[in-house]
Amino acid sequence: MKRILDIIIATIALIILSPIFLLVCHKVKRNLGSPIFFYQERPGKDGKLFKMIKFRSMKDAFDQEGNPLPDEKRITPFGQKLRSTSLDEMPQLLNVLKGDMSIVGPRPMLKEFVELYSPEQARRLDVRPGMTGLAQVSGRNELDYEERFKCDVWYVDNHSTFVDFKIMFKTVKVMLKREGINAPGHVGPSLFEGNQPQDKRDKVKSS
Repeated sequence: MKRILDIIIATIALIILSPIFLLVCHKVKRNLGSPIFFYQERPGKDGKLFKMIKFRSMKDAFDQEGNPLPDEKRITPFGQKLRSTSLDEMPQLLNVLKGDMSIVGPRPMLKEFVELYSPEQARRLDVRPGMTGLAQVSGRNELDYEERFKCDVWYVDNHSTFVDFKIMFKTVKVMLKREGINAPGHVGPSLFEGNQPQDKRDKVKSS
């Protein structure tokens, strides 16, 4: 039932939002150039990697050694506005149709984080990741990782059609208020360092 609802909702949303989708494509092309989309491998259900799609919100900028500059130096006013409205997430409707993601579920995090999960935290991978989730309507990036993971595991144990629709309605409210876009002192979320030995945490930081 959840998969059927995902397909129905994603299809309807793409049809209704198609004018906005095309407009954002034009704006991204004009402000940031090509490519329009940003692809990044993220862990899906059972940890299987997939390519998550977003509208590009950062410019290409590198240091003298060819490494990308920090996010706060690459984000543009246009990109920040795109993120604040969550319009950069809209292409993930295509991920939903492909079966990589669900409309509601734990947000997919960086693949480097997986090896840092505790067994309890890893349970967030028992379901498809979502475009929105309980953590996103409970504080979003302002929550610390411990709180986010608690929300994710609660969802794994208690998800239902009623819970999904409740989260979807709350998501609209959060988007309109533009709440919790950035973690304190960061552009977007902060870095998860996990509960593992220091050498594994250092590996994530250097990725």
